[in-house]
Amino acid sequence: MKKFEEKTITSERIYEGKVINLKVDEVSLPNGHTSKRELVEHPGAVALIALTPEGKLILVEQYRKALERSIIEIPAGKIEKGEEPSYTAMRELEEETGYTAERLELIQSFSTSPGFADEIIHVYGAIGLKKSESGAILDEDEFVDLLEVTIEEAEQMMKDNRIFDAKTAFAVLWAKQHLVNENSQALRL
Repeated sequence: MKKFEEKTITSERIYEGKVINLKVDEVSLPNGHTSKRELVEHPGAVALIALTPEGKLILVEQYRKALERSIIEIPAGKIEKGEEPSYTAMRELEEETGYTAERLELIQSFSTSPGFADEIIHVYGAIGLKKSESGAILDEDEFVDLLEVTIEEAEQMMKDNRIFDAKTAFAVLWAKQHLVNENSQALRL
């Protein structure tokens, strides 16, 4: 749907980085006027809703410089050039958590910040988790603590603002809604 479409008149890339690119577009508005749009280009990301065989949600705690604090999140990562999102999801699961999955199922894809960024995040459910022999393999600039919590504990973390990002809030609420039953450790996908 392109209701209220803004047509690009000019586009100037002002920064190319390792994770994002920045550009400024001049656009024609539906009313005939023009405006500038500052936009972030991002290759996309994946995130995982993963429950241990004991029914605990796998989370990671890490420092986020943009927020100047640590937050608790579901495992996630940037899609590398040429990667399929499902491959990235399997890679990130093992690298960040030390778990592998028998299979992944796409739950939802959505925009993270549509007002200024084109990033799409793909949220997968991880089915048949097992600890890998190698354990977590973090990047040299990545420092995380692995947490395994109940859905109720995760909900409390949301209330305490320790879970503070949209993808993780979505994951907690989705997992709560899709547990097969209250006594089960399995998700209904």
